[in-house]
Amino acid sequence: MVFSAGSFGPVRVRILVAERDAMLARSVAAALAAGLLNSEVEIADSLESAETRLRGARFSAMIAGTSLGADAPSRLRALMDGPLLMIGAGAMAEGVDARMNGADDFLVAPFAPQALVDRLMARLAEKPSRPAPAEPPARQIENLSGSSPAMQRVYGQIERIAPSKAPVFITGESGTGKSFAAQAVHAASQRPGPFIAVACGGRTKEAVQAEMFGSGGVPGAFERADGGTLFLDGICDLDLSLQAALLHVLQTGEVRCGSPAARRDVRLICATHRDPKGEMAAGRLRDDLFYHLHVLPLELPPLRNRGEDVLKLAANFLACISQEEGRAFTGFDPLARLLIASYAWPGNVRELEAAVRRVVVLNSGGTISADMMPDDIAAAVLQQPHDTARTEARAENRPAASAPPAILPMWMQEERIIEEALAAFGGNIGRAAAALEINPSTIYRRRQATRKTG
Repeated sequence: MVFSAGSFGPVRVRILVAERDAMLARSVAAALAAGLLNSEVEIADSLESAETRLRGARFSAMIAGTSLGADAPSRLRALMDGPLLMIGAGAMAEGVDARMNGADDFLVAPFAPQALVDRLMARLAEKPSRPAPAEPPARQIENLSGSSPAMQRVYGQIERIAPSKAPVFITGESGTGKSFAAQAVHAASQRPGPFIAVACGGRTKEAVQAEMFGSGGVPGAFERADGGTLFLDGICDLDLSLQAALLHVLQTGEVRCGSPAARRDVRLICATHRDPKGEMAAGRLRDDLFYHLHVLPLELPPLRNRGEDVLKLAANFLACISQEEGRAFTGFDPLARLLIASYAWPGNVRELEAAVRRVVVLNSGGTISADMMPDDIAAAVLQQPHDTARTEARAENRPAASAPPAILPMWMQEERIIEEALAAFGGNIGRAAAALEINPSTIYRRRQATRKTG
């Protein structure tokens, strides 16, 4: 079915409406045809029908209903050039999910016809076309995942510093991928020698010294890395006497791997999760060594500052781990996505991978739901000053100030209220229940259920 605007001149705006509810689809199409001059509106009654039309013709914009299914935004975005608006009677989480999967906007039904027209016109004005697929061309480096602006800056830095022979100093929280970044620098440098890694912390000084410089006729890391790259992981944990030996190598270019000393062509990369300036102030890192090593700094962003990367990484981990563990999980439901996007992930990518593995191993099914998520993650989200605006802004890489107000699921709000009451009364369930005007057994049941799901 085709609706055309009653106007003169050629069609300038062609819109596809996809919705299973025939009455809703016709009313939306009629509103668009009436509100947009020189427009033509077509209707598709299923996701498959919409995909067929998108493959066969070019549309200026698209309105799609959530009735098409949870995977509709991503499937349609892969074929759609212009703005994609989702409509439905769903909750806030459904709108967040739609945006995270490729939709440009979400309107909650019922809505005034003119509101839909105004929203679509605004989207057409700010972004008349959008290349397909939705993902912009982005650098990708082996073992480092993410297409967020923060990671694109990291990829650009790696490409620029790789050809140099100067030392690289990588900083970043635990779990951000510092060792992968070091390997990426070496791979892009095209140095003929090997990549050799040495862990500077968690071992005795003698063990680290033997690995770095050799012992008893066994070649050390400097000798083995000749012509390549030596990666010193946890440089701030290196014993001060070994820091002096490393400084001598940097100053003279000679490595005492035996007698006499020999010159080695080794590119140094070091990394730490600590604050190097704080370590210098505390006397645990020599300042002269730091300034020799801190020539080309590379800082890796924490996962909480990487926008939509967290959901993409979670999806990638889910696919891989489900296959490894023989499970059939294919995705996360909207509330689980909301938890993943809201949590701060202090352990970064490493913590995310561990959390996904825990969920996969301890559960079964096709979709990860919010109640399957680790209890400590749900509890942390409940306890933090929650801001769904921040969640959406991270996912869309835009300032949080422009995002809508937070709406938490009811079960989350109830859990938070109970925990706040218990905290206020020092854990006394009877007094907390009295203040909340509920039966103490309700609190007992809630806490018991929480322990079981955790």
